[in-house]
Amino acid sequence: MGWTANDIPDQDGRVAVVTGANGGLGLETARELARKGAIVVMGVRNQEKAERAVVDIEAEIPDARLELRDLDLASLASVKAFAERVVGEHPKIDLLVNNAGVMAIPHALTADGFEMQFGTNHLGHFALTAQLMSALIHTPDARIVTVTSTARHAPSRLDPDDLSMEDGYSPWGAYGRSKIANMNFALGLNDRLEIAGARAVSLGAHPGFSNTDLQAHSAREHGGASQRFFARTVQWVGMPPSKGALPQLRAATDPEAGGGELYAPRWVNSGSPVRRPVTGLRNRPGDMQTLWSVSENAAHIEFDVEAIAADDGS
Repeated sequence: MGWTANDIPDQDGRVAVVTGANGGLGLETARELARKGAIVVMGVRNQEKAERAVVDIEAEIPDARLELRDLDLASLASVKAFAERVVGEHPKIDLLVNNAGVMAIPHALTADGFEMQFGTNHLGHFALTAQLMSALIHTPDARIVTVTSTARHAPSRLDPDDLSMEDGYSPWGAYGRSKIANMNFALGLNDRLEIAGARAVSLGAHPGFSNTDLQAHSAREHGGASQRFFARTVQWVGMPPSKGALPQLRAATDPEAGGGELYAPRWVNSGSPVRRPVTGLRNRPGDMQTLWSVSENAAHIEFDVEAIAADDGS
């Protein structure tokens, strides 16, 4: 039998921030961390749906410690306000799970003018991580888990001069670009944490083919044949969210997990969570550096991990 939620160690008193915690993988991640005693800060955009998620968790775990906080990853102003409030309330953060995302939707722009999938899935999380880093890097054994997917193998490239993707937009191409960015951010961040001598680590997680609302939302928004196909297929063969969340839960809590690792289903898109090799042409140092620089410029943030590690707050 493989790794399950029963293998999550005691999380009593630890502070975990989970984005997109009002449904799907984020809801299950919040549920299992709360079950093990963590204080779970739920960063969510849809507050009505989030309140239902809280009721759902508390019905099963009456003593769950949950904190709902408004977070729209498609708005850098919202990310900043969320981060400032969370750090003000929790100077020490043990876990950050960059889980929220959108998939294969029609062309749209974030509040700051970036293509929606790149802006939400990567840039919002990049800015969030940067602004929570002071609370993470000075917390012993803190972890940052960023969720990617098999789309990280897509033949998409980041064009630093076209972050809005106004011309030649492809819903799946843009999704692949955002998932490549997620993986490269996870790896690039871990490299910087190691250089800084920090005890915090960064990991990637791939949930496999999971039956959440992600595919249905994609089909509703776009209505394309491939979106409709995946929305139907995932209902037949997709893993339930409770299983799909296991790779990110293992990356976040397994004492044996290490920085720069990737956790994914054993059989690519299904099965128990295992550590997978990080391979492929998409994980080149040059691409990681380009992504980091582009993200800093786009978010108007200087994300200097060494400087944050050296600042003891005094």
